[in-house]
Amino acid sequence: MSTDYRNFLALSYEQLEELNLEAKADRNNRVAAHEIREKRLKYLTDEKRIKAVTVLFTDLEGRLHLLDYDKKFLLGAHENLTFDGSSIRGFTAQKESDLRLGIDWSAFYWVPADIFGNGKVLVFGNVIDKDGTAYSGDLRGVLKAYADAQHKANGYTLNAATEIEGFLFAGKDAERTYHQTGKFEFISSGGYYHSLPLDPLRQFIDTSAEVQRAMGFQNEKDHPEVAPSQYEINYSYAEVVGAADQIQLYKLLTRQIANNMGFTACYLPKPIVGVNGSGMHTNVSVSKGKTNLFWNEKGEEQLDAFGWNFLDRILTSALDLCLIFNSSVNAYRRLDPHFEAPNQIRASAVDRGAMVRVPIGNHRSMRTEVRAVAPDANPYLTLYGIFKTGLDGEISKDKNLRAGGHYLPDNIQKAIADFEASPWIAKILGGDVQGRYAELKQAVANRSPRELGTVVKGSEVQFHHEVYNQSLWNMF
Repeated sequence: MSTDYRNFLALSYEQLEELNLEAKADRNNRVAAHEIREKRLKYLTDEKRIKAVTVLFTDLEGRLHLLDYDKKFLLGAHENLTFDGSSIRGFTAQKESDLRLGIDWSAFYWVPADIFGNGKVLVFGNVIDKDGTAYSGDLRGVLKAYADAQHKANGYTLNAATEIEGFLFAGKDAERTYHQTGKFEFISSGGYYHSLPLDPLRQFIDTSAEVQRAMGFQNEKDHPEVAPSQYEINYSYAEVVGAADQIQLYKLLTRQIANNMGFTACYLPKPIVGVNGSGMHTNVSVSKGKTNLFWNEKGEEQLDAFGWNFLDRILTSALDLCLIFNSSVNAYRRLDPHFEAPNQIRASAVDRGAMVRVPIGNHRSMRTEVRAVAPDANPYLTLYGIFKTGLDGEISKDKNLRAGGHYLPDNIQKAIADFEASPWIAKILGGDVQGRYAELKQAVANRSPRELGTVVKGSEVQFHHEVYNQSLWNMF
């Protein structure tokens, strides 16, 4: 179709970065919601080259959903956007299906037209129940409410940065066709830091990094990871809700870029047996004003008592949280001690087999690193679980808690049982969400053998919450 008569928005990467960093600054400075809303609505009204606004939300398991609203329609109806919640797994029942989307205007992104299409902008939304209250199954809204409450009550800013590993495999839709092929093919046989400047893996990483930079991620470093065809693209700390949004955008943009190149960007925790799996090491800290509350130059490992208590609460509730951090059948292959697996319920400054690590830091960067998180975890649920537990949870009376001796489950069935039986999970999520999440995980667990064995089973991929093929879901 001819594009001669179209004049849709397509900004340069430099312009995109400038706009996105400005929006990020507004968000970090907590500019009043009504001010940002009016600013964005005026922009959409004045910018004639925008045709649609893509509103993003996340379901209970962590799948990202996108709805495109015609810009003119959205300008008149942005306060009454409805959708069918019964069509979203883990959301409402059919008899009570209507839900609303409330737009979070502070989470507004300008995007590269060559990746996302001309004439579009993105904005995240929160799900609202029929009675106008926040929907309990929307963990983004839950996380945002908790972060705002901590800032209002204590002056705390919750900070997070994740190191998201993934694989680049040959062919499009390699995960969706796994039940037919039974294998994934590497596109690079190199390893840690090793790739040629213009080989396919390096081109994929470079392109992804360019898009992230344009979207205001504030990149730090990127490189091939330990396993063949594995990669990691790091970016800077952000306030916790923005950090979770960036996880969703990271996976969205890398998947689209890989698809454009004829490849598949895969975030299964352990897609191939015999090489390192992929993690999402989650670095967290709490600040008050410009003070990092985790830093103490004279503290043990230079971590303040505030940080050690935070860490101890995570270890105390490790079994309760395991299903949140490792939410798929495949994730339990990654918790294998032969591949630097963080399956030990303990803390360490050096041992990468520990569930929580205390990296080297300074007054700005001091943090704790929760290593037992898989890249397919719901980022909002994960970060809510970490911060809610770290700040409000209980601390075990076991004086040897940090030393270890206990391990995370080696299969999802055990993790589901721990999750369902947890009073702490019931308290922080509510019994309804706890039950629905466990039910979703059990439905997938029942389709795979309890003993993982040494071969990745088709069911681990076919019924995985991020990649499942809708047409195959009922063919069991």
